[in-house]
Amino acid sequence: MLDNPPLLTIHRGHRRPDAALVEAFRGAQTSHLVDAMEGRGALDHRIKPMDPDNAAFVGPALTALSYPADVVGVYGALAEAQPGDVVVIANDAYTATAVVGDIVAGMMKNKGIAAFVTDGLARDRAGIVATGLPLFAAGIIPASPAANGPAVVGAPVTLGGQHVRPGDIIVGDADGVVVVPLDRAAAILDRLRAVQAAEVTAIARVEAGATDTDRIREIVAAARIIGP
Repeated sequence: MLDNPPLLTIHRGHRRPDAALVEAFRGAQTSHLVDAMEGRGALDHRIKPMDPDNAAFVGPALTALSYPADVVGVYGALAEAQPGDVVVIANDAYTATAVVGDIVAGMMKNKGIAAFVTDGLARDRAGIVATGLPLFAAGIIPASPAANGPAVVGAPVTLGGQHVRPGDIIVGDADGVVVVPLDRAAAILDRLRAVQAAEVTAIARVEAGATDTDRIREIVAAARIIGP
């Protein structure tokens, strides 16, 4: 580098979704959302809740890049996040130290943050669960990070195979986390409602005793049969 960057850079002024639009996604099943987005949108399977019994959330993303082995981006996001936000921390999937623990998780809960999501690791699982904050990470490790920076808050990040921009709608449950791009959210919501309606019909058929569907029968009927 020609010169040292600041320890923390904060981008402000990003778009925020209408509160009613965010609420329309509340309670959506992540698998239904992925179906509504043609199989896209889910974060990597390793990013899972610390407490599967307290995993459901929805909110707009407040993004940050916290460099590997460093926590400054988390501090910056804690300071910038508004009540109801989902703090999304890209940590370059670093696995030698944690990027969040129970103390910061408790502060986020106190501030009204809806959830915390990272491709890095967490520590102090029991304490995190006790805070009541839905927190998703790629695993647990006791090792603590440094706080030297640099870090960037409020700029787009990539984690878990997905690009996340500030203001995108983030939905989570016990199965994982899905990113709903803000510029497509209204159209995805329409498609989600259709998926949910179809799911209700399919479940009713199974509960009535169904053992297959028209599509399954069609595929099996077209199979090449080898043997008697």
